Amino acid sequence: MDRELGIRKTLLGRILEIQVDEVDVSFRIGRANRDHFAALRTIELASFETLRAADAVTGEAAASSDGELQQYLNAGFLFAAFDEQATPVGYGGGYIADSCLHIGEVDVHPGWQRRGIGRQIMKALLDEGRARKLQGATLTTDRLAPFNAPFYMSLGFHIVEGDACPERLRAILSTEKAKGLDPLRRVAMMLVF
Repeated sequence: MDRELGIRKTLLGRILEIQVDEVDVSFRIGRANRDHFAALRTIELASFETLRAADAVTGEAAASSDGELQQYLNAGFLFAAFDEQATPVGYGGGYIADSCLHIGEVDVHPGWQRRGIGRQIMKALLDEGRARKLQGATLTTDRLAPFNAPFYMSLGFHIVEGDACPERLRAILSTEKAKGLDPLRRVAMMLVF
């Protein structure tokens, strides 16, 4: 079933529109495992180019290491969207930190974007966090790309800055800056369950 969904959010005085062209029912969300790591990295590298086109990243494309993916798997927060052939087309991973789910990565392959897959991956992650009675969820992201901070805001996340930003998230932002991400574009976000 195809349907159109439009979401408007105001961010930094600008109206940003997120448009989902269709909801695709030819995928399913499930748990990923170690056998999927190579496919998840391929998705992440392909998604890097979508971020580059939005000026959210520069430089050489990079993907999560086996150690980072294993951390998500060990924590029980590694979900993927699978096509009809059971091939991953998107994924999200996180871990527990300070009684919150920290979402470390969410990517959808460019050929599968704008079908509601990222939203369904986020739903799976957040539902798991709620089921475990965590306090909420956190993440860091690009503040300007419409499929980043504005998308997460549509899910109930809010930006945390200054004294409201936990030290753990400030440390992640500092690490991202050291990796070459523009600190003026990066932002920490939180959702309270």
